[in-house]
Amino acid sequence: MGTRVAAMGTRPAENHTSVPPKDWRTVEERKIDEWLPVTASRNGKWWYSAFHNVTAMVGAGVLTLPYAMSELGWGPGVAVMTLSWIMTLYTLWQMVEMHEMVPGKRFDRYHELGQYAFGETLGLWIVVPQQLVVEISLDIVYMITGGKSLKKFHDLVCEDRCKDIKLSYFIMIFASAQFVISQLPNFDSIATISLAAALMSICYSTIAWGASVHKGKADDVDYSLRASTTPGMVFDFLGGLGQMAFSFSGHNVVLEIQASIPSTAETPSKKPMWKGVIVAYTTVLLCYFPVAFVGYWAFGNSVDDNILITLNTPKWLIAAANMMVVVHVIGSYQVYAMPVFDMMEMVLVRKMRFSPGWKLRLVSRSLFVAFTMFIGITFPFFGGLIGFFGGLAFAPTTYFLPCIIWLTVYKPRVFSLSWCANWFCIVGGVLLMVLGLIGGLRQIIMEAKAYKFYS
Repeated sequence: MGTRVAAMGTRPAENHTSVPPKDWRTVEERKIDEWLPVTASRNGKWWYSAFHNVTAMVGAGVLTLPYAMSELGWGPGVAVMTLSWIMTLYTLWQMVEMHEMVPGKRFDRYHELGQYAFGETLGLWIVVPQQLVVEISLDIVYMITGGKSLKKFHDLVCEDRCKDIKLSYFIMIFASAQFVISQLPNFDSIATISLAAALMSICYSTIAWGASVHKGKADDVDYSLRASTTPGMVFDFLGGLGQMAFSFSGHNVVLEIQASIPSTAETPSKKPMWKGVIVAYTTVLLCYFPVAFVGYWAFGNSVDDNILITLNTPKWLIAAANMMVVVHVIGSYQVYAMPVFDMMEMVLVRKMRFSPGWKLRLVSRSLFVAFTMFIGITFPFFGGLIGFFGGLAFAPTTYFLPCIIWLTVYKPRVFSLSWCANWFCIVGGVLLMVLGLIGGLRQIIMEAKAYKFYS
């Protein structure tokens, strides 16, 4: 196993000394690697890891957590939130550890790790479809979130003095920024945007639960489940599970983020990367739990699928929070789009033999932004999309695929602590995947009944 090589990169070293491994790539392959977004730069710092991960994790999902709580109820909601935080921190640690588990080789992309564990072809088919679903679906949801937040800001500022503007146009306005920013070449080049996005996520999360505390518990607050029928309660519960799964999604870009950090035998990249992850997951704890629990405490089952949509006072503060969401999802969109750009450009240059350059990037990346904009405008089902995609691909890539790779590569002793922990995550993740997918699909169907296209 230790001598198997992933599809791209250098061969493993024959020993564990600090002598740099021989680079087996051709001159052309080196030039391509230096051009591709993920491997173009190795100058990242540990704090880059921190705010890239905060930007990736504390996203649109945090705003729907009170809604997910209203579908699960107090007991199950608190339990699922707590378990999800612990399980996903564990699987994230596994991925950071596995980045350089073969001496002289870095698994810079999620699919390269999958190829090492499952074989060149099977690993590619196991990982790439799921990772693409996660990253593309997130960018679609961020299109919707950005558009809805811009519309909320407009409506709050205008107070019926302005003409009503369709959500579709606000999504287009948000997309126009992405057409420009998407031309930035790699992770290091979006570091400032990612930092601003991370700060905004902390700010609007604080505003969300702070404004809920200021508003206080509603007089008619109801903590019973949203649905009144048994089938409705069951399907809402399943949708809530998917929404919880959606909220923990940073694993899909963690190897790509770690790839931007320099590494030596004395200071492997996992040390600064893990420091950044700890900062990010502490931030997740301080953002997710207050928003989920305080938002549900204040509004009960009347909360919207975006807590900032429910809050209307003080108007200036909620308007500011919605603009913070816009800034954040601009950065989040880029963090998740960068690995997609990397895959697209790798195929175009290596397989289809296009010449690398700005023209190729301009066309390919603009087409991707246009695609996510079109889908976001056509199907703006925020809550349903979160539950559906949370079950379909977020649960596998976040909750249990790292565990399966770990068991395959390291083969821990049966019934050891590592073996038990991994199988607990696998069983829990599979249940979350199946149940969340069903609940999210049902919610999309229910919302679609009353939906008018391009309204």
